Amino acid sequence: MKVLYVASEAVPFVKTGGLADVAGSLPQALRGEDVDVRVILPKYGQIPEKFRQEMKHIYDGELPVSWRTKYVGLDMLEYNGVTYYFVDNEEYFKRDGFYGYGDDAERFSFFCRAVLNLLPAMDFWPDVIHTNDWHTGLVNVFLKLEHQGDERYEKIRTLYTIHNLKYQGIFPKDVMSDVLGLDWKYFNNGDLEFYDAVNFMKGGLIYADFISTVSKTYAKEIQYEYFGEHLDGLLRSRSDTLFGITNGIDYNVYNPATDTNLFETYDVDTLDRKADNKTELQKMLGLPTGRRIPMVAVVSRLVAAKGLDLIVRMMDEILQHEDIQFVVLGTGDKPYEDWFKGLAWRFPKKVSANIRFSNQLAQRIYAAADIFLMPSNYEPCGIGQLIALRYGAIPLVRETGGLKDTVIPYDKYTKKGNGFVFSDYNAHEMMYALKRALSAYENYGEWEQIVENAMRSDYSWKESAKEYKQLYAKLIEK
Repeated sequence: MKVLYVASEAVPFVKTGGLADVAGSLPQALRGEDVDVRVILPKYGQIPEKFRQEMKHIYDGELPVSWRTKYVGLDMLEYNGVTYYFVDNEEYFKRDGFYGYGDDAERFSFFCRAVLNLLPAMDFWPDVIHTNDWHTGLVNVFLKLEHQGDERYEKIRTLYTIHNLKYQGIFPKDVMSDVLGLDWKYFNNGDLEFYDAVNFMKGGLIYADFISTVSKTYAKEIQYEYFGEHLDGLLRSRSDTLFGITNGIDYNVYNPATDTNLFETYDVDTLDRKADNKTELQKMLGLPTGRRIPMVAVVSRLVAAKGLDLIVRMMDEILQHEDIQFVVLGTGDKPYEDWFKGLAWRFPKKVSANIRFSNQLAQRIYAAADIFLMPSNYEPCGIGQLIALRYGAIPLVRETGGLKDTVIPYDKYTKKGNGFVFSDYNAHEMMYALKRALSAYENYGEWEQIVENAMRSDYSWKESAKEYKQLYAKLIEK
């Protein structure tokens, strides 16, 4: 079984969000399931020099971009047993950033067209092309519209994964002729048209053979208007070919027993050392030290979708009445950044607001925290709660998307469950869930049971990789 995994970013080469973690770790897990998977990315200027020097240049040529032609090159690199390809064009990709440019429609349509046109140069003819998010949606479109009649391409099936439906790649309609070079009939018939604009994700969804998303609950949610971002009708029409497979995390990377970022490494059998991480972090952040002071943490982009309005509404009241410490790490919208800074000013002995991002500090917070707060308004899958479970920081989450699929409410009678959950997007519900968690924390034996349950939860890629392999097989038989 041969799979070409197409993404706009992947660890360790380039990362702006969770897609990069998936694209970096899922192919590794698929290799363990005997899938011949290769990955293709743009060759960004920001890829670290150590990787650029190891790349082997395998192709130079030209590629049509509507009425003009552009240079296209292809480099190859083997990393941890997986072959990676990099589409080269310095005009498009040698920039200080990755997204958010005025010519993004041209840049990523070029990348999508290159993926298909460079298959002969790779000498790799996949059974399945696995595309991801709006940046790669046009691969599905171009495969059906530009390569039919060539049996090498006609055999290829496509799986399109939605990582976040909110970001769809919407551009002015004149890109149809000036950039994409496609017949206007594909706009007029609604395949690419979206409120009189061109929508890359919509095209990807319509032309994909199968669609997947990153949790089973999110696959259901996006078929409703509230979560559907104006594509719910299309997704309902594709419901028989829409699947949810929950993301995992790389357990070799996220491992408290070997994580060099931590003050003290630990595992489920040495939980006392987790508390050592707390006292060291308290010293580092200038908070009062105490192994039994409950530490509540947020590691997140500071944006509305993460449920921060609920925290803004209730955290002053919580801090006035509860003996807890609250640690925040992240950047985002300025009003939230300023509010958390103000909270730390109002409660200097209880709050540490770190308005930046540091991977080392993030790992230290996961290791130190008792409760990990993630009250998202919506969450396709979520990675924070998966890392928190691995490190024994008990997730307190809203029941949505992947949070619902991975955080199981603790039941003190059966002693099953790995976290605390509330259902309605309501600040008081969040506060009551936190009070339940703090009540459980007061019972040392009960809390230790919850932490053990969390750390024994398995959200590695092992099971998810098997599900993807089964889905690929189903596609090939189609």
